[in-house]
Amino acid sequence: MVTKRKTDAKEENVAETKTPVGAKVEETKPAEKQTAAKHPSKKRSSKKQQITISARRKMSVASASIKPGKNGVRINKMHVDSISNPYVKSLILEPLKIAGDYANGVEIDVTVRGGGTMSQAQAVRTAIARSLVMHSKDPQLKQAMMSYDRYLLIEDPRQVEPKKYKGRKARARFQKSYR
Repeated sequence: MVTKRKTDAKEENVAETKTPVGAKVEETKPAEKQTAAKHPSKKRSSKKQQITISARRKMSVASASIKPGKNGVRINKMHVDSISNPYVKSLILEPLKIAGDYANGVEIDVTVRGGGTMSQAQAVRTAIARSLVMHSKDPQLKQAMMSYDRYLLIEDPRQVEPKKYKGRKARARFQKSYR
């Protein structure tokens, strides 16, 4: 009897799936499919793929789910048109403008938490861009986004440096007086 080691099983799983870090591919099963198993005469509908991608910026974490459907982007269950700040709105919609026809016919739901307004907008922007690239599977779209702005697809690793003792801020020190 031959048994597989845990590392062998992990290597096989890694070889089978080629999705980027932080990406989950889920297949949603409609209710019709469950009834089709009971009634073979009914026609089975095709599976809809849903891709979930996460992105970070500073302390903000955004998770974007993309699936085929009507056109629309929702951020925390609110339509993107309800954003009042025009700069933030344009920042979030940049990947959709670059994608062009690839953005038609998809529904994107984004959940974002933590950080400030601008870091949330940048995290949402990265999550939307990554999800569009994963959904379309087109290298030209990926290249177009990389040439427009590198941080559309790659997270910005910069973080705020924590405050240390003997000072007011991360690098500033308390003043010394000798009299």
